[in-house]
Amino acid sequence: MTDSHAKIAVLGSGSWGTALASLVARHGHPTVLWGRDRAVIDAIDQQHENPRYLPGLALPQNLRATTDMAQAVAGAAWVLVVVPSHAFGETVRKLAPLLPAGVGVAWATKGFEPGSGRFLHEVAAEVLGEGVPLAVVTGPSFAKEVTQGLPTAVTVHGDDPAFIQTVADAMHGPAFRAYTGNDMVGAELGGAMKNVLAVATGVADGMALGLNARAGLITRGLNEMLRLAAAIGGRPETLMGLAGLGDLVLTSTGDLSRNRRLGLALGRGKGIAEAVAEIGQVVESIQTADEVMRQAERHGIELPISNAVRSVLHGELSPADGLKQLMAREQKAEYPQTLFKSE
Repeated sequence: MTDSHAKIAVLGSGSWGTALASLVARHGHPTVLWGRDRAVIDAIDQQHENPRYLPGLALPQNLRATTDMAQAVAGAAWVLVVVPSHAFGETVRKLAPLLPAGVGVAWATKGFEPGSGRFLHEVAAEVLGEGVPLAVVTGPSFAKEVTQGLPTAVTVHGDDPAFIQTVADAMHGPAFRAYTGNDMVGAELGGAMKNVLAVATGVADGMALGLNARAGLITRGLNEMLRLAAAIGGRPETLMGLAGLGDLVLTSTGDLSRNRRLGLALGRGKGIAEAVAEIGQVVESIQTADEVMRQAERHGIELPISNAVRSVLHGELSPADGLKQLMAREQKAEYPQTLFKSE
């Protein structure tokens, strides 16, 4: 079991970073949260609330916060990075010279490196070096509900069994289940793709297309996850679990999801700039749709729903035309025999 007195540093003071810092602090770990926004950090440290991202929710008294990354990391048993995917590379590069020898790094960021389409574990391994244990935390989890102490289940994947167990032990508690696995590719793919697919279900609901359409899009979206995972070496059971199906269902149906809310706004006729401005936070799907399709094109995989979302987000298709395009596709078998095999 994890030492309950071990310090944990959490980098990123948005809603999800604050929620996870709050979680491990509630479990008795001395926890320091790092962020750039001085006003937010001061409020967390002194008023025990994140007024910008989680207003009205009390945070643990033992959770500290700072704008000094070196101070946050000093003496930490391990570090949890929780920043948007576009800031992940910059954050781990800033972390690298501050990281004590033997200290592992986990992240709860979902997405790809912008431009290259690389998985975040590839970025982390390159920046931090071979000797640093790595793990990804993913699964169906809204920050607000975790902060409120509502029941949640996630999964922790990595290549170092001792480190993934350390991370899972720190998070696991009366209202929070943390499972473990060793398929980082599959876990990261599910966490990234679900954001894109949630836009599709949001669009359908915004257009009032009904519950049948929503269920069909979720199921065929899962099919797209499975096909791409098979091509890049992810395991199907990972995508059928919390990292894939679980996160896809939550993000596609829960109105706390920024990506679903983006789809809802687009389906109701709003422009993308107006929709993003209303949400007021980073919407990962806008960038991730490009990277998902980059992966698909690299491996020769057809992903009609993800491709339609990308076209809608770039203004190349209206939501109505995107739907027509999907419905006009030829009839075919639901599952080719090769789905669960790497070709």
